[in-house]
Amino acid sequence: MKQLEGQVALVTGAGTGIGRASAIALAGEGAPVTLVGRRQALLDETAATIRGAGGTALALSADITDPNAARDVVARTESEFGRLDVLVNNAGGGSKSRTVRRIETDDFEAVQRLNVTAPLVLTQAALPGMLARGTGTVITISSYAAVTAGPMAGVAYGAAKAAVASVMKSVNNELRSLGLRACTIFPGEVDTPILERRKLVPDAEARATMMQSEDLAEIVRLCACIPGRTLIEEVYVRPTQLRDLSADTAAAMET
Repeated sequence: MKQLEGQVALVTGAGTGIGRASAIALAGEGAPVTLVGRRQALLDETAATIRGAGGTALALSADITDPNAARDVVARTESEFGRLDVLVNNAGGGSKSRTVRRIETDDFEAVQRLNVTAPLVLTQAALPGMLARGTGTVITISSYAAVTAGPMAGVAYGAAKAAVASVMKSVNNELRSLGLRACTIFPGEVDTPILERRKLVPDAEARATMMQSEDLAEIVRLCACIPGRTLIEEVYVRPTQLRDLSADTAAAMET
C-alpha cells in the first residue's frame, strides 16, 4: 500500500523545480495533488506527468499573494477531493535589489507577501479541515538564507524565510497537541530555474555540485509520509561540496 493513499496534497510553485518534484513524489505515494502556480502551461505539464504515472492531479493557476486566491485554491481542493491533508508551501521568490543599502520598501514588502503572508493564509485556510480530523501536515520550504543572511539571497528573502520559519514554529507550538504538525526545510543551493535570475548565472559545472529538486522532494515525501506520531520539525540540508561564492556575493552586492 502506498503511504499517502486516502490523503490529499496541495503544492504551491508546482510548475517547476522543488514544487514540481515534490508534487510528483507525493502523487507517487497515492495522494491526489492540487498543483498551484502562476503559469498554467507549466502546471499542466506537471499534471500530465502525474497522470501518466497513474496519479491524480488538479492544476490551478493562481496568484497566492492575493489572500482570496490563496483561500480559493484550498476551497477548490476540498471541493474536488473532499479534504486536504498535506500542504506544501513551496512557492517563493526574492527581490530585484539584494543589498540592504538599496532595496525599496515596496520590493521588500512584496517578498514578504509571497514568502510569509501567502503560506500563513494557505495554512489558515487548511486548518479547519485538518483540525476537524485531528491530523494534518504543513511542509514549508524556507532557505539556508534564513540562518546565513547576506547579499547572495538578499535582505528581503533572508528576512522572509526566517519569518515563515517562525510562523511554522507557532503552528507547532499552538496546534501539535491537536494532531497538526509543521515541517520546515532549510535548503542551501538547489539547481532550479530560479538560478537564471542571478547576476552570475551558475554554469553546468557549478550546478553539478548542487542539490537537485528531486533531493528536496525526497525530504518532502519523508515529512509527509512518516507516521503522524512523529514530527520532523526542521531539516537543514546543503550540498556536500560547498562552492566558493565570493564572486557571486560581490555581484549580488551590485544590485
